[in-house]
Amino acid sequence: MAQQERAIRTRQVILEAAGRVFDECGYEAATISQILARADVTRGALYFHFSSKEDLARGVLGEAVTTEGVVPQQFKLQELLDTSLLLAYRLPREPMLRASIRLSVDMRARALFGTSWPDWITVGAELLADAKARGETLPHIDPVETSRLLVGAWTGVQLISEAVAEPTELVREISLLFQLLLPNIAVPTVLARLDVSPERPLRLRAAAAESASHA
Repeated sequence: MAQQERAIRTRQVILEAAGRVFDECGYEAATISQILARADVTRGALYFHFSSKEDLARGVLGEAVTTEGVVPQQFKLQELLDTSLLLAYRLPREPMLRASIRLSVDMRARALFGTSWPDWITVGAELLADAKARGETLPHIDPVETSRLLVGAWTGVQLISEAVAEPTELVREISLLFQLLLPNIAVPTVLARLDVSPERPLRLRAAAAESASHA
C-alpha cells in the first residue's frame, strides 16, 4: 500500500511539473528534460507513468476538468455557477489549470491530443439538463447547445482577460458574464435566488475549510 501511495504521489508531482512547464513554455517548446528538472524525478520514474510528452499533455488535460469545491445546492444552476466561478478563481493560481487552457488553444497541440472542452461541455450539459428537469431554466434552453456556448464564452473571456493591457481579475469577468447571460437561461423565480457574485468562491472555500475543521 505504501508503494502504491508513493507511486500516486510521484505521478501527481510529475503532472504538476509538466503543467508548470507547459504553462510557461507552451507544448512545442517544452521538453522532457525541463519537466524532469522541475519534478526532480528520474527519467525512469517519469516513463513508468507517462510514455511521452504527448501522454503528459493528455494527463494535464485530464486533471483540468474538475468540480473540486462544488457542493450540492438547492438549484442545479447554482452548481453550474459555482463550477464556473471556482474555476475562474483557481485558474490564475494553479499552473495545471492554466496549462490546460494553453494546450487547448494551441493548434499544433490540439491536433495531437484534443482539448478539455468536450469534457467541460459534458459537465455543463448534465447540470443544465438536471436544472431544466427541475424547472429552473426557460423552456427554450437546450442543455448541450447552451453548455457549448457557455464554455466558449468562458474561454474567450479568460483569453482576453490575459491579453488586454490592463488585465482584470478573471472571477469578476466571469461573474459579469453570467450576470448578462443568466436572464436568458433561468426562470425569474430562480434567477432572483442565484448567487453569481465574484466573492462566491471565497465563501465556498471558507465553508469547506470550516467543515473540514469540524470533521
